[in-house]
Amino acid sequence: MTSLFSKTISLRKELKISDAEFAQLRDFIYAQSGIYVADNRKYLVENRLATRIKELNLKSFAEYHAFLQYDAGRRQELNRLFEVITTNETSFYRNPPQLKVFQDMVLKDVLDKLKAQRQKRLRIWSAGCSTGEEPYTIAIILHEVLRAELPAWDIRITANDLSEAVLAQAREAVYSDYSLRTTPKEIVARYFTPDGANFKLKPEVKRLVSFGQINLSDRMQLKRVERSHIVFCRNVIIYFDDEMKKNVITAFYDNLLPGGQLLIGHSESLHNISRAFRPKHYPGAIIYSKEE
Repeated sequence: MTSLFSKTISLRKELKISDAEFAQLRDFIYAQSGIYVADNRKYLVENRLATRIKELNLKSFAEYHAFLQYDAGRRQELNRLFEVITTNETSFYRNPPQLKVFQDMVLKDVLDKLKAQRQKRLRIWSAGCSTGEEPYTIAIILHEVLRAELPAWDIRITANDLSEAVLAQAREAVYSDYSLRTTPKEIVARYFTPDGANFKLKPEVKRLVSFGQINLSDRMQLKRVERSHIVFCRNVIIYFDDEMKKNVITAFYDNLLPGGQLLIGHSESLHNISRAFRPKHYPGAIIYSKEE
C-alpha cells in the first residue's frame, strides 16, 4: 500500500507551479490579505497548495486561481488559502521579557492613569491573535494584576485574525502541553483545568476576550475596531511589504487613544515604517507610545 508520505511526494512531483502562476497567485494573495509572498517562498506556495488543488479536483495552479475568483465556494476556499499561507506558531507567555515589561510597566501605567481619572474602562486589541494564546495571556495577566479588583472593571480584549479556522480553535480554548511550554506552572494550575491530555482555560479568563475575523489590509474593517489603550500586533507585520506595514501601523496609531501603547514582535521594528510613535526602551523590549 502506498504511504500518505509517498502520495504527497508523488503529488508534488506531478503538480508544479510556473513562474506565471506563482506571480498570479502571489498578486491575488497580496490583494486579498496584504501578505506578500517573496520569490524565495515559491516552493511553499507549491507544496502547501498542491493538496488543496488535488482535493478540489483541479488540474493546475491556474485553475485554482480561477476557482478563487469565480467559484460559488470561493469564500470558504479563501479561508483555507489564508490557513495554508500563514504560520500560526505561538504559545502562552511567548517572549517573557516583553510580557514582564507589559505587566510591570505598561499595564501598571495605563491602569494608574485610568484610576486617577476615576475611570475603570480598559480596551486592548490583539491583532493577529492566531489560536488565542496571546489574548488569553493578556487576560491572565489582567487577573494577576487586578485580582479582587477585576470585577469592578469594564475590560474587553478584542482579538482578531485572518483565519476563521484558528479563531474557532481560540474560542474552544483547549490547549496542549506544547501551547503551554513557556507558561509558569503556577499559572497553569490557577487558570486551566485538565481536559484529557489537554488543558481547558477557565471561563473567567475567556469572558474577557472577544474574537472576530479581520483582514488587516481592509481599512474599513480596521476603522470599526473599538479604540484601544493598548495594541498587540506581534510577529504579524513580518509578512507584509513596506507599504502594507505603513498602512497597518497608521491604522494602529489612529485606533490608539492618546497615550496608547503599541507592542510588536521582538524581531520587528518601526524603523523606516513610522515616526509617529515614540519608542520607549526597556530591558528586553521596546514599547511604542502615542503622544498624549
